[in-house]
Amino acid sequence: MKLLILLMVIWNLIAFVMMGMDKRRAIKDQQRISEKTLLTSAFIMGAVGIGAGMLVFRHKTAKTRFRIALPLALIVNAAVIYGLIYFDIV
Repeated sequence: MKLLILLMVIWNLIAFVMMGMDKRRAIKDQQRISEKTLLTSAFIMGAVGIGAGMLVFRHKTAKTRFRIALPLALIVNAAVIYGLIYFDIV
């Protein structure tokens, strides 16, 4: 259980940093991290990190795709965590 929590914290930190990197690259007009990559990381248990990155860096907040997909990713993440706990997998 502790290992799973540690891995989720690390993954969400990585997702958060990805949002910061993409924002910085956008400002500097450099090659960006694709929206597909960012949203995929949200659905693979990184929704909290992506959401925090959106708020802190004010990045992708106006994008309809993110405004719809991120809450769905949070629901999926919560369902997975609930399932792991409910079925005593962790």
